[in-house]
Amino acid sequence: MKFRGAILVLGSSFLVAVVVAQTSAQDELPSAPSAVQQHRSQPKPPPPAPPPPASTDQSASKAEPTQSAATPESKNGGASNPSPNSPDDSAATITKTVNEVNVVFTVTDKHGRYVKNLAKSDFAVLDDSKPADQIRSFHNETDLPLQVGLLVDASNSVRDRFKFEQESAIEFLNQTVRPKYDKAFIVGFDVTPEVTQDFTDNTEALSRGVRALRPGGGTAMYDALYFAARDKLLKEQQNGPVRRAIILLSDGDDNMSHVTREEAIDMAQRAEVIVYTISTNVTGSRHVGDKVLERIADATGGRSFFPFQITDVANAFVEIQDELRSQYALSYKPAEFRTDGRYHTIEILAQNHKGLRVRSRRGYYAPAQ
Repeated sequence: MKFRGAILVLGSSFLVAVVVAQTSAQDELPSAPSAVQQHRSQPKPPPPAPPPPASTDQSASKAEPTQSAATPESKNGGASNPSPNSPDDSAATITKTVNEVNVVFTVTDKHGRYVKNLAKSDFAVLDDSKPADQIRSFHNETDLPLQVGLLVDASNSVRDRFKFEQESAIEFLNQTVRPKYDKAFIVGFDVTPEVTQDFTDNTEALSRGVRALRPGGGTAMYDALYFAARDKLLKEQQNGPVRRAIILLSDGDDNMSHVTREEAIDMAQRAEVIVYTISTNVTGSRHVGDKVLERIADATGGRSFFPFQITDVANAFVEIQDELRSQYALSYKPAEFRTDGRYHTIEILAQNHKGLRVRSRRGYYAPAQ
């Protein structure tokens, strides 16, 4: 009896070891392109989420059609293991492909002022240069809840103007984040991204998070953007439509990232995030880093700011706050929707009015079959 008991104990131990090993393997990040180095105080994040699943509560800034996530039963070919006392409901599993694209955009006149009183009939949509079959919904989205990430370059290259940027960011958060409605988080980055304040609607906590940032080290800006989009905004729970945005303060000079600029942009697009960039270059002339910041903002439907003086940083934050409350949202059906997983371009045209400029993200990734 003792010998048999020992065999059972050994067998149980082996089973536990196998389960632990499998769980650990599932928690590993993929080898590429997510070689983002985890920040100092945080544990290793879970694997990156797939392209956002279709859901009725997705962000109003959503600009890519998605395929609904299958239930566990549908993933296993309809097989399931119901308990003896529960009915087998695998026959009720439904997999649906959503062939609708949602996009948030702003409209300005020739003087750069926001135009907020336009109607659905004032716009046309081109998807891969082909007119959309139908604009299914149209809203003037001025009051959606915000999910905002503030990414602050804490590298040595911005040390001399760091204090003023912190105070400007705090003022922006105090004016923008509404308790019980909006949420924001703070990430500082040099060689690695570091979350100094996770998602919260508490502006005092956000202010402490900004003041906790300390400059030093190299610059891994692309890694920080990739991390904020994938591990924070893409995985944040939603109870209804929200507007996702990242404000990135940096001089645009990256010398330490493991992901590329385009991989970081791609992840921001998959997370349906609008990125606003504020250059901390105060030399008075544009350099390579400024062009990088402009590319990131332009690709995600955001806007880039280049303050000539350090005091103009605060003005940039004010303009971002105004824009976040001056946007439209529409959904449309592409003329030839396919679940091919490839990138599709979007162009929204203002018609019936002269001199209007529409700014939105440049495209989306279709769901894969």
